[in-house]
Amino acid sequence: MGRAGVEYGPEAGAASSTVTLRVNGTARTLTLDHRTTLLDALRDHLDLTGSKKGCDHGQCGACTVLLDGRRVNSCLQLAVACADASVTTVEGLSDGDRLHPVQEAFVARDALQCGYCTPGQICSAVALLDEAAAGQPSLVTPPDRPPGEPVPLDPDEIRERMSGNICRCGAYPHIVDAIGEAAR
Repeated sequence: MGRAGVEYGPEAGAASSTVTLRVNGTARTLTLDHRTTLLDALRDHLDLTGSKKGCDHGQCGACTVLLDGRRVNSCLQLAVACADASVTTVEGLSDGDRLHPVQEAFVARDALQCGYCTPGQICSAVALLDEAAAGQPSLVTPPDRPPGEPVPLDPDEIRERMSGNICRCGAYPHIVDAIGEAAR
């Protein structure tokens, strides 16, 4: 029994919906409990296990995916709220056997250790590059920058923009180097 006497769970006749998500370019139709997060839909229903469940509170970034091109913490996003949205996971960034340039840079710069946070770091970095190219400022972007012009990605800019992604192993210097390489 939940708060105020409301019952939850399958035994209580939990509400579900059929939702279509475009995941890595493919339309996928799922029937999901309304409480299913995007992360759980990807991992448990679509077997896309690249995105990791770290904190399950939106604080570590291990679950970061791209939703219509913008980075989101998939552990906080309800799957039913993503109907007809385009979801890109780390598995969808490569083109067959050809890695995305950010993935290549992470390998070249040894920007991973245990690898747990790496998929979220990579998805966040892909979005970061798009945001900076579109001229979206961050907290450390000089206030006198002309609006809409690409923002140069120096190490301070990269660190600020990646601040929502935690690495338990401390590979931060290599991650910053990899993103800087991919930005060139």
